[in-house]
Amino acid sequence: MKLPELRAFLDSKVERYNQPEFIPLDPISVPHEFAKKQDIEIAGFMAAVFAWGQRKTIINKSKAFLHLMDNDPHQFVLEHEDADLLRFQDFKHRTFNGTDALYFLQFFKWYYSKYESLETAFISGTKPFDMEAGLTHFFRLFFSFPHHPRRTYKHIPTPARKSACKRLNMFLRWMVRDDDKGVDFGLWRRIKSSQLMCPLDVHVDRVARRLGLIKREQTDWQTTLELTAVLKKLNPNDPVRYDFALFGLAVEEGF
Repeated sequence: MKLPELRAFLDSKVERYNQPEFIPLDPISVPHEFAKKQDIEIAGFMAAVFAWGQRKTIINKSKAFLHLMDNDPHQFVLEHEDADLLRFQDFKHRTFNGTDALYFLQFFKWYYSKYESLETAFISGTKPFDMEAGLTHFFRLFFSFPHHPRRTYKHIPTPARKSACKRLNMFLRWMVRDDDKGVDFGLWRRIKSSQLMCPLDVHVDRVARRLGLIKREQTDWQTTLELTAVLKKLNPNDPVRYDFALFGLAVEEGF
C-alpha cells in the first residue's frame, strides 16, 4: 500500500475509533470519571500501569485501587495517614502487589506536595524536549527514594532498559493529545502531540507488521521509534492519532 493510500485507510479508521463510544470499554474510561486535573492524572497513571491483559479486568482493578483511595486520589495522596495504607497490603493485579502500591503512594505524596502536575516529572531539561530523555528522567525520578523496592521496576518502563514503554506512552497520549473528539484529555501543554511515541502493545505491533510499518524483528524501544517515525510521515503534528486505527483494527476488526 502506497503512502497516500495508507494515510487515507488509517485516517478512516481513526475517525471510526477516536470517538466517545470508544471510552467505556477502554481503560481511559477510568480517568474520565474524574474532573480535577490531578485526579485525572493519578487515575490515568494507575489505569495505564495496570494495562496488562483484558480491558475489563484492567478497568475493574483500576477502579478497585481508586476505591481504596476513597475515589479522591489527589486528596488521598496528600492527606492520608499511615493507618490508611493498611488497606493496600492485600491489593493485587497480576504482578502488582501491596509493596508496589505503597511505593507508588509514597512517590505520589512526595511529588504532589511539591508540584501541581505530573507533567513536570517528564520534563528532563533537555531542549528541545526529547521523549526518550523524558521517559528516562521519569524513571530515575520515580525511583529516587533510598531503599526503593527493586521489584517495582517492572511497573515503570524506561528506554534505558530497552522497553517499548507502551504503558507510559499510552498515558502520555491520554494527557497530551488535544482534539475535538473528547477521548484524550489534552491537559498538558509543555509536551506536544508531535513529540509523542506510539504505544506499542501486542495488538498494535501485530497490525503494524501486517501493514509493513515495522521491519525490526524484536519489539523494544527501537521498534517504538521505528513505528512512530513512519506514522510521522502520515501526520507529522499528531502521529499517535493512528494508535486508534491500529488498535481498533486489531481488537474490533481482527485485522
